[in-house]
Amino acid sequence: MQNEKFAALLYKLRKEKGFTQKELAELLQVSDKTVSKWECAAGLPDISMLSKLSELLSVSTEALLSGEIDRNPLVVGNMRKSKFYICPSCGNLLTATDEAAIFCCGRVLQEATPQKADAEHMLLIEPCEDELFISAKHPMSKEHYIAFAAFVTGDKILLQKLYPEWDMQFRLQSRNKHGRLYFYCTQHGFFYQTI
Repeated sequence: MQNEKFAALLYKLRKEKGFTQKELAELLQVSDKTVSKWECAAGLPDISMLSKLSELLSVSTEALLSGEIDRNPLVVGNMRKSKFYICPSCGNLLTATDEAAIFCCGRVLQEATPQKADAEHMLLIEPCEDELFISAKHPMSKEHYIAFAAFVTGDKILLQKLYPEWDMQFRLQSRNKHGRLYFYCTQHGFFYQTI
């Protein structure tokens, strides 16, 4: 960790959060002179403080250690490039339109890679006016069910949460009948169908 880079980042993040040196020091249970010393590149915090500091400043410990926040380039609106992340512990679904560091339940999540739906997982898709009616004979038990479906076009994602022991059917309002339908089976993984 380079003192100057860390000092500049700490100053910037503290200001963004609206903390004075004294307020940040109180939250960390150190003196305001200690925070001032860090921001002047005259010292560094003890490693045991990095976790609390990163939490207070809403930044990863890796960013603090490197003294840099890597910003993603501006993504110009193609939702087809969206990435899905599914937590193996709680089933939480997170999405991003570009590269991202996604965490849930204390784990770094990897991008879910969809596989083309096989005959067992194929969903029935029926256009109906400006909606798509989607259904399947897939089991919907507590141990084995489709947890969500997402219809992705160039400019939008329509997301449907599904629940065990409910019928596997729903409607998506979309004038655009062309896109990709992603869905997640709790036992067999992440699938897609092109519409």
